[in-house]
Amino acid sequence: MDKLENQIAVITGASSGIGKAIALGLAAQGVGLCLIGRNLLTLNTVAESAQPTSSLIKTYQVDLDVDEDIQNLKLYLQQDFGYIDMLIHSAGAISLGMLKDAKVEDFDLQYRINVRAPYLLTQELLPMIQSRHGQIVFINSSAGLKANANVGQYSATKCALKAIADSLREEVNAQGIRVLTVYPGRTATPMQAIVHEVEAKVYQPEKLMQPEDVAEVVVNALSLPRTAEVTDINIRPLNKIQ
Repeated sequence: MDKLENQIAVITGASSGIGKAIALGLAAQGVGLCLIGRNLLTLNTVAESAQPTSSLIKTYQVDLDVDEDIQNLKLYLQQDFGYIDMLIHSAGAISLGMLKDAKVEDFDLQYRINVRAPYLLTQELLPMIQSRHGQIVFINSSAGLKANANVGQYSATKCALKAIADSLREEVNAQGIRVLTVYPGRTATPMQAIVHEVEAKVYQPEKLMQPEDVAEVVVNALSLPRTAEVTDINIRPLNKIQ
């Protein structure tokens, strides 16, 4: 029996990129999936891909920018499952621009998606996670550790997300809950394609890290025996020419 088999995982941003790869990686371990995203059609496509290895999959159309959607999700999960073993925060938003002219409205949206939404969702679901001595994963970014030019807004939200994860770990670790933050570098995802377009760079996904690379690291960390925990993982593309 696989170490994670029959556990339940909630995954945001599950319709594409790293979230999708983690969902499929966990499904391969026999994990039940709660797939969260804004596009129900793409979520259902991911669910179909996961069905051969996971017998329990549900999709939930949720706009993480809307508090009511998050609160309703809690009710649905309570009704459908009653408990959660893993919560993986993979949804995110990015907007590039120099501080002198970057729109504050873009900053507000990134804050709501990258910081407030995972904070509120964790707060809402924590009792169900505590009941299972579960695990929480925050998919952060290398920008959460170093702020380069033109990404000040995004980096600020990712630094805030790091603080939330670090503080949460100190609060719940004694209860047997593991909290992991992953800091991927440039990864071949739809978001990264947009970033390259804004930067006027040629998008060559084969030269970037792949979502499956990140997913494999996350699944391995989640599968560790309960005598150990991984708190932070930095992962970068081997090819540094971008």
